[in-house]
Amino acid sequence: MKLIETGSADALAPLLSDDFVHHRPDSTSSTKEEWLAAVQAALVPLAEMRVEVHHLLAEGDHVVMHSRRQLPNGGPEIVVVDIWRIDEGLIAEGWEIIEPMARAAANLVWWEPAGR
Repeated sequence: MKLIETGSADALAPLLSDDFVHHRPDSTSSTKEEWLAAVQAALVPLAEMRVEVHHLLAEGDHVVMHSRRQLPNGGPEIVVVDIWRIDEGLIAEGWEIIEPMARAAANLVWWEPAGR
């Protein structure tokens, strides 16, 4: 909520460990500073994004959140799964999977050859 209220990613910084790593599905990763800069850059265009949390699960040192998000200004609706690993009370690692709802049905048959 502080992200929206302040328009700044500074509220996230104390929640992340100094060696925080954010992993993406394409195998790239970013450091704490890189990820916070990316979040900060996204705050302006996504300021009016609507987020609806469907599942929030915690077990051991992991927290998983499944949400649907409606991007502002008629943007697409997306589904996001965030996975966070907690270490000594701070977020040490994060993984994020984002899928546009418009392409979800096509991904249900990803194993089929194109054109079928």
